[in-house]
Amino acid sequence: MSYSTPNLSVVVLAYRSGESLREFVDSLVYLLDQEEAEWELVLVGNHFAGDGDQTPGIVKELAESHHRIKAVSRIKKGMMGWDMKSGLEATTGKTLAVIDGDGQMPCEDVIRIYRKLINERLDLAKTYRTNREDGLYRTAISIIYNIIFKVLFPGLKSRDINSKPKIMKREVYSRMDLRSDGWFVDAEIMILARRMKLNIGELETGFRCLINRLSFVKPSSIFEFLANLIWYRILEYGYWFKQKKAVLDTHDHESKILKPSSSR
Repeated sequence: MSYSTPNLSVVVLAYRSGESLREFVDSLVYLLDQEEAEWELVLVGNHFAGDGDQTPGIVKELAESHHRIKAVSRIKKGMMGWDMKSGLEATTGKTLAVIDGDGQMPCEDVIRIYRKLINERLDLAKTYRTNREDGLYRTAISIIYNIIFKVLFPGLKSRDINSKPKIMKREVYSRMDLRSDGWFVDAEIMILARRMKLNIGELETGFRCLINRLSFVKPSSIFEFLANLIWYRILEYGYWFKQKKAVLDTHDHESKILKPSSSR
């Protein structure tokens, strides 16, 4: 049986989600079925060799149970950025969404953000977290991180860099050429969105606390985030100077062509 190209491909990052992934996927499939658009799910169950994670098997079972669900299960060579890219590479849809599959972010947000992107003709749409249940420490770190981001990359209309789901047009993703294999990938997306001058929209959301699930972001990752922000700021200066030089060179070339030759 052949199927038309999906309007929406949803990549679910399911690293160590375990049995909770089943309920999340069931809810998401139900919501997607209510939409008129064609859709597909790409469940990313990448794992480290010998870690005992049950998620890869669950991902494959879910894919076998529904013709619109795909499974990606590889031995990990990176963290969230690597997982995200491996999932996005498996998509075929015209519009691409990414969401974590642990249930901290409501699956209903995929529909809300997708409608906003389509109705407002945006290039990229995402959420920003207001009602957070993940503790004072992580909330404070997130606030400080977003402040530093806005100082280093002014002009970007985004209140919460790391929040998901993020949804973008396929052509936007193709132009981004993401490089990050780690936790910095969300920031990289927004830095490139700023460079590309994309039309961005956001909606408010909540963020649930999962009692039995520990964060995979280590304290050392905070310094990694800051180092990456500074490095990308330097790269942006280099990109700006390169673009400026290209404009000036073009202007000089056109001036030489238009300038009349002096008579002797």
